Amino acid sequence: MPEPTPQDHPDPERRQWMAVLARADGATLAEHLAQWGDPPAFTRLRGPESGLVMVRGRTGGNGAPFNLGEVTVTRCTVRIPDGQVGHAYVTGRDERQAELAALLDAMMQDPARRDGLRAAVIEPLAQAQRDACAVVASKAAATKVQFFAMRTMRT
Repeated sequence: MPEPTPQDHPDPERRQWMAVLARADGATLAEHLAQWGDPPAFTRLRGPESGLVMVRGRTGGNGAPFNLGEVTVTRCTVRIPDGQVGHAYVTGRDERQAELAALLDAMMQDPARRDGLRAAVIEPLAQAQRDACAVVASKAAATKVQFFAMRTMRT
């Protein structure tokens, strides 16, 4: 069975916001949610609960799959009064992060809240994550060795 691609996802926009929420820590999620306003009451349907999942890798990036190891994951499912159900799986044991990510997932499914939440929570978190990634990339680029230049220096 072929691996699913991002284009195969039934709701690619939801996939994007869930990726941002899964990478944000619980304190940052709480801070951005507080700036947006009072979140609705919610009912926990599952969790938050922690467990282990097997991480798979591929030889050479796209070769034969193999079991790389286990990683701790916390999951949570909540329902808000409007009926939307939100889910979250986050790495680590931060139960508050999983709960807030699930709450935000449920809230983002409401078209009346989506634009406001995207502007107040999702986009600032996504930009902060892109900035952090750029910093790491620039530090890595600074350590790059130009082997071609080294070879020509010897001659």
